[in-house]
Amino acid sequence: MVARQDGTRPRFWNDYFRVREACQAAEERHGLRRTAPGDRTAGHRPTRAEREKAHRQGRAEAPRITLRRAVSTAAAGAASEEEFFDRLRKAGVLVRTRLSVREPSQVTGYAVALPGDTARTGGPVWFGGGKLAADLSLPKLRSRWEATPTTPHRAGRFTAAERNAIWEHAARAAQDARDQIRRCAATGPAAASDAAWAASDTLHAAAGALGSRVIRQAADSYARAARVPYARIPCRSPAGSGLRGAARLLSAAAFVSHDPMLAQVALIARLAALAEAVAELREVQQRAAQAAAARRAAGQLHAAVGVRRRHARPRAQTAARLAAQDFPSSPRPGSSASWAPRPDAPARPGPRTGLGPGPPTERTADPQLHSRPRRGGASHMTSSTTEKRSGQVQAYTVEQVAKMLHVGRDKVYYLLRTGQLRSIKIGKLHRITDRHLAEFVASIEHPAA
Repeated sequence: MVARQDGTRPRFWNDYFRVREACQAAEERHGLRRTAPGDRTAGHRPTRAEREKAHRQGRAEAPRITLRRAVSTAAAGAASEEEFFDRLRKAGVLVRTRLSVREPSQVTGYAVALPGDTARTGGPVWFGGGKLAADLSLPKLRSRWEATPTTPHRAGRFTAAERNAIWEHAARAAQDARDQIRRCAATGPAAASDAAWAASDTLHAAAGALGSRVIRQAADSYARAARVPYARIPCRSPAGSGLRGAARLLSAAAFVSHDPMLAQVALIARLAALAEAVAELREVQQRAAQAAAARRAAGQLHAAVGVRRRHARPRAQTAARLAAQDFPSSPRPGSSASWAPRPDAPARPGPRTGLGPGPPTERTADPQLHSRPRRGGASHMTSSTTEKRSGQVQAYTVEQVAKMLHVGRDKVYYLLRTGQLRSIKIGKLHRITDRHLAEFVASIEHPAA
């Protein structure tokens, strides 16, 4: 039982936030490390019961997280309330609307549930939009749709040229938003809040269109950095409207392609730069938790850019550039451009790739792999030579793999230690082949159900 010293009745309204404010005052008074404020920018975390239930059911994450992502993606691609509910139902989400008591024809709220997630009584477990995130309640979504101009969508599927134009348009919108945020960070940080908030819609739409797990994780990480404290609606800006229009176009032309285009890579790279600009904005506003969320999303987007850029380039050219960077040596004087190994050269048994002690193999003795391809000219490697080497194993060092994935060496060693990335052990050295990299990329892009 709780009682006050003056004998009056205690008030429990928003007591969690009042306790949070008292803790922050104690941190400032005693010089302790600052913790995240209770400004309602973070989404509601799953409870322990929800996490344990998801583990028993074999789910990768709690239903609350899955529903929050589905609602955010549907809200990013919708321009009205009807379209929002239609997108949720098409995504396989159960939707229940709440009607007004005074006016039964008026919808005042909604709740969502996952099929198969049932309570003890056998009915579905419903989550209201406000219980997923502060900006996903129906009144907040309505205020977002009312101030957003509608984008005309034509019926039918988009052609490849039209889809490429949509990706380029979204990339330009992301670049314009980044420029506006950096300008406003020095003069008026509040003016950039709308563009930072709208970037979350573009990230969710791009993740849904590409079907990428890494970009989906980046969108989830960025969500906290995008929200305005205490679920306030920021003033509209041209950059924010451009990002929301690009998000609806991406949702309308959503498709999953296993051959990444340069326009898609450019969009992801500019979204990473946009997330970095938002991180700088939040640092200026002294919001450490939101700045850390934006930094985390930018790192995940940079990793996605490295993976997709490598798959978009020709494989032979990538291998030649990596060999030229890590094993720089000029060709022997007078050597022929179309050098080929001697037909009587003995074959080496085992998985050795020419690294470490032992006789040299064709990969280390080939001068063409040691020199960079000439810019604007034809490759010195003939087709017959390429066919002879097609059966060889290409192995990369940890540093080379870190450059390709745009991550640090510690991250690559962590992937090797946890078994997410396979390798060949030569003594104490790790060597990663093309097959190992392909398996790792496939596990990221298309995780097992």
